[in-house]
This record gives sequence, structure tokens and C-alpha cells, in this order.
Amino acid sequence: MYQPLPRLTGGAMVGGFDKRTTYGLAALRFVVVSFLCFLLLNPLIRSLRTLTEKPKVVLAIDNSESVAAAGRPALNQTLTALQTLRQQLIDKGLDVSVRSLGDSVTDNDLTQIPFTRRSTDLSGLLSGIRSDYEGRNLSDVVLISDGIFNQGLSPTFGQYPFAVQTVGLGDTIPKKDIQLKGIIANRIAYLGNQFPVQAEIISSGFQGRSATVVLRQNGKELGRQSVNFGKNDTFNQLTFQTTATQKGVQHYVVEIVPQPGEFSTRNNRQDVYLDVIDGKEKILMLALAPHPDVKAIRNILEKNQNYELDIRILTGTPAEATPPADKTYDLIILHQIPDNGGVGNALVQRYLAKNTPVLFVLGNQSALGPFNTSNAVMQVAAQANQSDKVTGNFNSEFKQLNFDPARLEILSKFPPMSVPYGEFRLQPGTEVVLWQQVGSVRTAKPLLALNVASGTASRSRKTAVLAGEGLWAWRLEEYALTDKQDVVDELIQKVIQLISVKEDRRKLRVYPIRNEFVSGEKVIFETELYNDIYERLFDKPVRLEISDEKGLIRSFSYTPTAANSRFEISRLPEGAYRFKASVTVNNRSEQSSGQFVVRDLQLEALNTTADHGMLRQLAQQTGGQYYTASRINSLVQNLTSRPHPARLTSTEEMNELINWRWLFFVVLILASVEWGLRKFYGGY
Repeated sequence: MYQPLPRLTGGAMVGGFDKRTTYGLAALRFVVVSFLCFLLLNPLIRSLRTLTEKPKVVLAIDNSESVAAAGRPALNQTLTALQTLRQQLIDKGLDVSVRSLGDSVTDNDLTQIPFTRRSTDLSGLLSGIRSDYEGRNLSDVVLISDGIFNQGLSPTFGQYPFAVQTVGLGDTIPKKDIQLKGIIANRIAYLGNQFPVQAEIISSGFQGRSATVVLRQNGKELGRQSVNFGKNDTFNQLTFQTTATQKGVQHYVVEIVPQPGEFSTRNNRQDVYLDVIDGKEKILMLALAPHPDVKAIRNILEKNQNYELDIRILTGTPAEATPPADKTYDLIILHQIPDNGGVGNALVQRYLAKNTPVLFVLGNQSALGPFNTSNAVMQVAAQANQSDKVTGNFNSEFKQLNFDPARLEILSKFPPMSVPYGEFRLQPGTEVVLWQQVGSVRTAKPLLALNVASGTASRSRKTAVLAGEGLWAWRLEEYALTDKQDVVDELIQKVIQLISVKEDRRKLRVYPIRNEFVSGEKVIFETELYNDIYERLFDKPVRLEISDEKGLIRSFSYTPTAANSRFEISRLPEGAYRFKASVTVNNRSEQSSGQFVVRDLQLEALNTTADHGMLRQLAQQTGGQYYTASRINSLVQNLTSRPHPARLTSTEEMNELINWRWLFFVVLILASVEWGLRKFYGGY
């Protein structure tokens, strides 16, 4: 039977809740919904953060070999005092760090610092500190050094935003010593040629005495000379003349025989490395008859010592006209050949059959028919005995060589060349260096052009053509205008270098990134490997063998990858090295070889006399003070007695309130509480 629900009286119960509970839950839901709506407005909260930065002091220590030359006990005493200084500064609330050459940082016992750096760059040390501490509370830098630097600029040339307190180490009294200050020698010599080796010698305390200087190669004495020091002489020079007898990098040693009483004998020796080249690049110039252009080209080529020029005049005597049959040339220059009389046709065909690079220079005796069939640059259809007068206009689209177009504008001021009058047609792959210009009108006819692109077998020869005569007048006019002959000579030299350079078609190329390395640094090799169509290959094992002057072979294996194609070798002693690399690709061995030098620079032994004057000047310029090693206590008192206020840095930030994670959990808890209470009281 249906029973009606009891009627509520007085509003005491609502939906199973009393009034207080109902209103409380409603208020809780209102707070949650309102807070969510407030967060949707993306309110911002401003916060102020204050950081306290301690004052900083850097102890910059010159850890080079020259500092320890005065004796380790005295140096340790100074370092012990610096250790005390560091601790006292830390006790005063300062932040103290230690830097040394090479930008190394140490927190260990200062007395354990090894003074083994083989060069000193004090300017680089202070500049590194300035860069690393820019914008920070750095008050002082304490530079502990003997004032000797042998790399970089003098530190007195720099500008520093901090005071440099300097502590002088070492001995400022010149030592009794003989030094081999420097060696002057060519870096390149040619096999069989003589070359000079000049030694510069400095003496201190040996005036009125003599010394012996020896030149050696591979332990063999090549020369010995005596040098006498007068009463007022501290500097002398002497020169050895020797002959390059072996090709490749050769190692020579110049040494002063040690004298009794010398402070150090480490600076009595220096090494010299020369690259001895096996012969020069051989160039044959065949000319129909004597001509001013022949002399002009000869003068241009003789500026480059790597060229060996052989000039043959075909209308001269047979001995003058015929080059040696067994001699091989790297470049042929044909002046007015092939000629109308056919004098040089047989000789020309002999050299053209070898695909030797050729430079054709046309003239009024040139036979254009044989010329057209002998070159891959241009075809010329000209009327007999007719010529045109043209100047040169640089082709700005020519990019194979680096020319300055502004400098080449002078070509328009030169006397005109005589060129064949007719039609010029460029062959495929030809690039024009100079266009013909008649008066002020630039034509589409080439004056100087070249073709170095590889094509068919009959056209694989690198060829250039100068389509006129009168180069000698250009050189004379340039000299009259500028007192130099640089523009014309550079133009011809670069074209000749481009067509005569030997193309490297090796599949494997392994080479050091530099020809010379300093003892102690890594020797780094770059590796390039290609397939038959010269696409780059990786992940092939490479075997590398390095042999020194004594024949000792070191073997290495590595695998170049696309991410890293380099290989590094550490701790190679000084000397001249040869290397050979090999790799197997498609069951075929590819090889690459070369040479490099590891040089031992005795920079620290060249000067052992401390320069405290520089340290005084540096301290004065930066607002610091100079201290001797015995007055470090005064330095301690100076730094600790001065006020060193901390730096307060305030940062104002505007943060979005919605990004505060804890608010999510507050909202979640409130919503959960409201939902749970309604569930508990049967509201759901």
C-alpha cells in the first residue's frame, strides 16, 4: 500500500542534509568553481628574488718551466705562503679560486702544481679570467709569475675590470749563459740545391771568449764554425751552407758546444726541418721566332721558383730548337704554334699525344686550322691576314680563380692586343676569363679562356688560349702607370697554375691537418675514402703506419665514420715522420702516404731572466700593487684588511598562477571533499 513521505516541517532537513551541512557543501562547491574561474583569467604573481654573491679573488699562477728554473725549494716556500693566503681569504668570507696557464682550474694543494708548461701566455691567462668572470663580483686577481711571456701580447696592453696584484718570482739577474736565440732557414729547398742555415747566438758573461757551433743531420756532422764574443758583444750571427741531398722532410740540428759555467744547456740546441722537393715543375715554351711576348712570359714564370722553364725557338739552330726527347714536361706553352709554315707540327703532335696541359698564344703566324683541331677551348674562323685591335674586359662570372675585379679594371687602359679578325665559337666546358673589348664596346668574343673539365679521352687535356699578341706591351704600360707589374703577372700565373695543377684522383686520402705539430699536442689525421664514382665511403677499417727518423714503425687501426672521420695520436716525440695508410675496398687495396713534423719548441729555455718591471707596470695600470715573494704577508694583510662587500642581486619575476602545481592538488582535495561528503550523506 502506498505510503506518502513525511512532510518536512520547519526546514530542518533538505535532501537528507540538515541546513548547516547543505549550506556548507554549497559554499565549498562555490569556492571550488569560483577559484577555477579565477584561474581561467590567468592571473600573474610578482615575486622578488634576492641573491647574495660573495666577493671573489682569483689566484692566477704562471706554471711554466721558467718559473721553476730558479729552484723548487724557493718556489715551494712561496706556494706554501699562497696556500695560507687562500685559507685566510676563505675565512674572511671570500670565494677563492685558482687558475693556471691553459685555463686549468685546481682546488688541490698549491705546492703540488707541476710547473711543466712549455710556453707562457700571460695575456691569454688574464683575458680568460676576464671572460669567465664577466658580470661577477671579482675584486682582485693575484698573478704569481716571473714576468716572462713568449706567446701572445704583453699583458700590459690589455684592459681589465679588476685589480691585478702581482707577485714576482724568479731571478732578475742575467745568468751566465750562451743561447741559440734563433735559426733562419728556408722552409723549402730543391733536391741538389744549396741553401743557407743562419744561427743567431746571444751570450751573457762570456765576453772575450769563443764558442763552437755545429750543424748535424741524422747524427752526421755537416759543418763546424767558431764564434768569438768581443768585450762588448752579446749578439753574433753565422751562416752554414749545405746541400739538399735527400727528398722529403729533412731534420737538421744546430748546436752550440756547451761551455763550462753555463747556467743551462737546454737553449744550446735548435731543430730545423726543411721540405726538400724532388725537382721543379717543368715547363716547355715552344716559339716560332723570337718575340717580346716570349720574354714577357719568361719573366712572369721566373717569379715562381717552383718553375723550371725551357725555351725553344723553332727557327733557330737545331740544337736550340729541339728539346731533349726523353724529358717530361708538366706544361707546354705554344707561341704562334701551330704555324702557317708547319715548322713545329711534328713536334707539337708528339707532346699533344701525351695529354700534357697546353697554353696556346695566338699571333699573326698562327695556323688556325691545325689550332682548331688541337684545342678544346675555342674555334676561330678568321680571314687571312686580317686582325683586330682589342683590350681585355674581365668576365665577372668567372669564379674558378680569385681575382679582384677592381684591380682588373686597369686592363682597359692598356694598349690593344692584336687578335685574329673573325668568328669565335666556344667549345663545351670552356670558361672565359677575359672578353675582347673594341674601344668601349664589350664583345662576345673571348680573349683569354680555358677548359679544365674532363671530357672524352681526346679532350681530357687541360687547355688555355690567349687569343692575341701584345702581352709585353701590357706589362710595360702597367709599370708606367703603377711602378709595378702585379696585375698582368698575377693573371697569367694563376691561369698557368690552374691548368698545370695535377688532379688528385686517389680513392684514399689520409693527411694530417697541419704539416707541423708541437711536442705534447695531438697529431690529428683527416681521412677521405671514395668509391669508383667518387662518393664518400665510411666504416671501412684503415691501417696507419708511422715511421720516425730511426726507422721505428708505429701501427694503428681505426674506422672513420660519418660522424668522425679523424684519428688522433698522442705523445709522439719530436722529429720528422713519414706515414702510410691503406684500406681495402672491393678486394682492392688503396693507399695514401705523406709526412709531417713534431717540433720541440724550447721557448721557456730561451729566456730565464725574470721581468719584474712588467709586473710592476701591470699592477700600476690596474690599481693593484707589486710584491716580491718574501712580502706575501703584506699581500695577505692588504687583501684581508680591505672591506669586501657582498653583491646583492635582485630579480623580479612575473609568474602565472596557473603554473603552480600545488594549487591543482588544493582544488582536487576541495572537490573530492565536497563530493565525498555528498556521497556519505546520500546526496548522490
